[in-house]
Amino acid sequence: MSKTVLSPIISGTMNWGIWDKNLTPKEMENMIQICIENKITTFDHADIYGDYTTEADFGKAFKASKISREKLQLITKCGIQLVTPNRNNTIKHYDYSKDYIIWSVEESLKKLKTDYVDVFLLHRPSPLMQADEIAEAVEKLKAEGKIIDFGLSNFTSSQTELIRQKTEVSYNQVQFSATHFEPMVDGSLDYMQTNGIRPLSWNPLGTVFREDTKKTRRLKKLFSTLLEKYHLGADTLLLAWILKHPANVIPIAGTVNVARIQSLVKAVELEMEKEDWFAIWTESMGDDVA
Repeated sequence: MSKTVLSPIISGTMNWGIWDKNLTPKEMENMIQICIENKITTFDHADIYGDYTTEADFGKAFKASKISREKLQLITKCGIQLVTPNRNNTIKHYDYSKDYIIWSVEESLKKLKTDYVDVFLLHRPSPLMQADEIAEAVEKLKAEGKIIDFGLSNFTSSQTELIRQKTEVSYNQVQFSATHFEPMVDGSLDYMQTNGIRPLSWNPLGTVFREDTKKTRRLKKLFSTLLEKYHLGADTLLLAWILKHPANVIPIAGTVNVARIQSLVKAVELEMEKEDWFAIWTESMGDDVA
C-alpha cells in the first residue's frame, strides 16, 4: 500500500517548460503557489519533460518559493531515452538497468532541489526490462530514502504483474477519460483495485476540447444540458466522471490557467448522479450499455 497521500487532483508539469507554455521562473513559482492554494499539492514530473529541462526549472522555482517540502508531493518518472542535444542517444529507446534507474532518480533529486520524491514511476514498459534488476534499484532507492513509493506508467496488467512479483507497485499512471475509457473495460482498473494499486489518469479531459468528431459533438450537446443542472463546466464534469469510479482514480490536470484550476477543483466535491455518469459514457460510446 502507498505510504504517500496525494492531492485529489494532481498538477501535470509536462507543458510548463519549453515544450509548451515556457513559463518564466517567477511564473512557475506563482503557479506552484496557486495550485497549493487550491489544494492541488501534488506535482507530476518526468525526466524527459522539456527535453530534460523542466525538472530543473521547477526546482529553481520551488526553492525560490520557500514553500516547505512537506506541503507538496513530487512524482517523477524515468526510462524513456529521447534523441535530443541533452542526451547522447541516436534512437528513441528505453533503459531500465539498475544503474540507470538509480542515476536517473539522483539526477531528478538534484534538479527538483529535494532529498526525495514521493512517487517514482517507470515511464513506459520496455520489452527488455528485467524485473529483478528493477526491483533491486527500487529497493535500494527506498532504503536510502530517495523514493517513498514506487509505481508504473502506461503498463498493462500483465506487465504490472511481472514487476509486482518482485517489488511493491503502488501506482500506475494510465490514459483514462470519458473519451478514452479502455482501462475501465479491458480489466486494467479491476486489476488495480484487486491489487491495491492506485490509478493516476493522464489526459483526463480526453478529446472533448481537442477534436471535432461525432463523439465530441454528442458529449458537448449532453454537457450543455448538464451545465444547467450542475452549474459547472464540461471540464469539471469530465473530472467528476473520473472521480466517481470506485478505483479511486486521481486525474492529472495539465492546465496553467488559474480560472480553470479553480473550476476543476470543484469536481472533488461534486457527487455526480449515477444516470448522468452513464449518460456521459453512453454518448462517448455512441450506444447504450449492453
